[in-house]
Amino acid sequence: MNRKILSILVYLLPVPVLLFSVLLGPSENITMKHVIQMLTNTYQGSDQEIIATVLLDVRLPRIMLVFMAGGALAASGSALQSVFRNPLVSPYVLGLSSGAAFGAALAMWTIILPIQVSAFVFGLIAVVLSYLMARKKGQVSIVSLILAGIITNGIFTALLTIVQVISDPFRLQGIVHWTMGNFHNANWQKFNAAILPVALGIAVLFIMRWKLNVLAMGDEEALSAGIHPRKVKSWVLGAATVSCSAAVAVSGIIGLYGLIIPHATRMVFGVDNKTTFLLNILIGGSFLTLIDNISRTVAGFEIPIGVFTMLIGAPFFIFLLKKTNAGWEQ
Repeated sequence: MNRKILSILVYLLPVPVLLFSVLLGPSENITMKHVIQMLTNTYQGSDQEIIATVLLDVRLPRIMLVFMAGGALAASGSALQSVFRNPLVSPYVLGLSSGAAFGAALAMWTIILPIQVSAFVFGLIAVVLSYLMARKKGQVSIVSLILAGIITNGIFTALLTIVQVISDPFRLQGIVHWTMGNFHNANWQKFNAAILPVALGIAVLFIMRWKLNVLAMGDEEALSAGIHPRKVKSWVLGAATVSCSAAVAVSGIIGLYGLIIPHATRMVFGVDNKTTFLLNILIGGSFLTLIDNISRTVAGFEIPIGVFTMLIGAPFFIFLLKKTNAGWEQ
């Protein structure tokens, strides 16, 4: 099967995934017929109000929020890997997720700061801190960036722990569940709060997707092509942070997801960001939706989605580490 046919299948993938996800839930009497009738406003049953509430106010906002978060994390991870020219970079590895998590938890604790704004500010601080620590003589090696990301993750994890310790029991429970990554409190209010920054960040990255190809070749090649690398990197970094931090603010920490999806897409469809950027969004959103389906149906209780992404992402990260030979010689 060639890449063109695969691309068409990926473009169509969200439709069956989203329809299948709408049917999953404890209310097993809801069928595809009910879904179609509710969407076309032709259902006339006595339980119309109950089915409408389950579909439109419980399942649909969660599915849309999960899809949006997955697409944002995958797109941000792909952009960051191109900017840093590093196959092991992701929002989680760079500390962006932990920084945004601390910012969101701090906002939840103080009830003064807006969650999205706080998550963005501390997410940006985390990425800049990792980059500055790893930069030496104008170069950033794979090993130094990973080590810097580990240190940054440790710093913000410690700060997050402090917030948890000083929080009252009611807020502490919410923060702990949130940091494990879950969508059990998904609603339209959260979706509406996150959609604008996510869409804005992804729109900027989409416009600059061809420049990501040039940046991946190095600063000298970018200058020769008439691109100011530092300016473009600033835009890309800001846009990736906006979209990723907004996703983290409503979903919690979803570990290593921004690492595995861009690589899976790259392995199948190549390295051209002009064609793979949109595919990353669609695959990222669809795959996270499927994982969320498992997390809420595999047991009698809901398992945090961050557990599944970490179990999948950790072996994949080790595979990439071995494949790229990221040793001390670099």
